[in-house]
Parts: sequence; C-alpha cells; structure tokens
Amino acid sequence: MSIVSDTITAHLPAKRKTTPSGWTSFNAPCCQHNGNSADTRGRGGLISEGDTVSYHCFNCGYKASWQPGRPVSQKLRKLLQWMNCSDDDITRLTFDVMRLNEGVEVAERKIELPTFETVPLPPDAVKIADITEFNKFSIAVVEYMAQRGLNLDDTDYYWSPSLAYRDRLIIPFYYEKRIVGWTARTVAADKKPKYLTETQPGFVYGLDEQSYNKVFAIVCEGQVDAIHVDGCALGGSEINDAQALLINKLNKDILVVPDRDPAGKKLVEDAISRGWGVSLPEWDQDVNDIGDSVDKYGRLYTLYSIASAAETSPLKIRLRAKKWFVQ
Repeated sequence: MSIVSDTITAHLPAKRKTTPSGWTSFNAPCCQHNGNSADTRGRGGLISEGDTVSYHCFNCGYKASWQPGRPVSQKLRKLLQWMNCSDDDITRLTFDVMRLNEGVEVAERKIELPTFETVPLPPDAVKIADITEFNKFSIAVVEYMAQRGLNLDDTDYYWSPSLAYRDRLIIPFYYEKRIVGWTARTVAADKKPKYLTETQPGFVYGLDEQSYNKVFAIVCEGQVDAIHVDGCALGGSEINDAQALLINKLNKDILVVPDRDPAGKKLVEDAISRGWGVSLPEWDQDVNDIGDSVDKYGRLYTLYSIASAAETSPLKIRLRAKKWFVQ
C-alpha cells in the first residue's frame, strides 16, 4: 500500500464493499460535481495494484489515479476534496509524494489561505464606461483598448485624469467582489515603466470570474491575457504556494498556458510539479502568448486552440514543449 492509497482509504465512506476482483465500490462523490445527480448505487470504484491506485466512476465517468514517480494530480486532489479530505491533509500528501519522487527532503510547512485588504484605485479613477466627456488622453486609452481587442463588458476598466495615470489603462483586481489591487498599463509606446501595479502577496487575478459551471480554469501570466479567455493570471511566470492553494480551491481542472519564452519553460515545469494540465496550442511561431493569438486569430479560435491542446501527461507535455518553445 502507498501513502496515496492509505489517504484515500482513510476517507472512504463506511458503506462500501469489496468485489472478488479487488475493486472497492461505494457511492461516488464526484457525480454531483460533474452535472449528474448524486450516486446512490455504489458506482464509485477504487482499486490498488501494488503502490498504484486508481479511481473510476462507472456513473459519470470521472477518473483519477496515482503511481510512484508521479505528482498528486489535480484530478486526484479534487477527488480527495469531494471525499472531505482537508486542504491541509491534501497539501501534506502532496509534499510527502514530492519527497518520495525526488528522493530529497522538502520542507513541510502549513500554507494558509491568503487574505487581502481592500485598497483604493489611483486618484480620481472613473469607470471608462461612465465617462461622458473625453479628452486626448482618455481617447488614447480607448483606442488602445480597441487595438488590444478589449471590450467594455469584459470587466470594469478605469481611467484617471491625474498626471501620473492619465495615459494609462487601469484594471482593478477583484477578490470576493472587493478591489484588492490594480495595474495601470501605459498606452504610450515609449513610456516607462510599462506597468504601475498595486498588488498583494498570493493574489491571483480572475478568481471571481471562475463560475461554478466551468469545467477547467485557464491560468496564464498576464491580466490582459486572462481577460481575453476568462481565465486567471499569476501576474508573472512563477507560482507561489499561496497562489496554488487559491487556484486548487476552485475545484476545477487547471490548464496552464505559458508565454513562449524561457520563463514560460519554467512555468511549465512548475505546473507539472503541481499536477496541473498544460496547453501548448498549435500557434504560428510569431505568436508568443494569448494576446498575440487573439490579435491574429480572434478570441473564439484562441479558446478552441487552448482546449484542443490540453494535456496532463508530464511526458507528453515535455515532448511538446521541446518543439513549442523553439523560436
């Protein structure tokens, strides 16, 4: 028996039975989370073969498995959540599996769900949708939005007439419907810094937009890219543990779409280590990120290309990455 199998077994319901073929059957905890009614016929099945453990729902078709050398996948974490395994226990299991796979000590620490303070937007900021009189600065911001394919109904875009912000597009960061940060992107080609940002440790952009009926959540680097695909943004190319905890609590299949650069390669490896899926879409070589794809192909095809290239196998992801990151 493995530590993964032991953890799952410890959270099995009391009402279960084992078949002669080795399957343990019980009411599947996944069905109501996948568009089906709750299972009452014992259609959930668990089987262990050596240290390998596999779960299969014979009602809704949900599958999750683990074998030595593999990380704890997002699907398995979701299954454990549905079986009422605590977030702390799932995090502890993830670290224990990392120790086994890497053969090195991984410092175990309790990762707490981050909290965020409400913050003000830049001075005199107003929703662009509410502006009644435009000047050359606000017009330049609206023209930039049009160039980037950003629509007023995507999110609340702001503009400020104050000197430091009048040539910037302000995008607020929402968490639980509160503004907890923002980024102000210059629309002037030669102005630096390109971004002025107020953010808090562990924040992930777009969490409020991940509705219950979405099957997967797209995770990318930048906020504008996330807006294009109704996804989440890390605000960079690294995933910290607090961000990972927030993303995992979405209880969805996670699909990371990196930028096509060296930092993107590292993001792919980070996603694999966390058991997340990765998408490396069939884009032309001059398309380096989601924004480029939207500019060239449009939003609909960009979403289609991301979904079509979704992959969860670490081996297949790495093989694809060798070709995808070649410039």
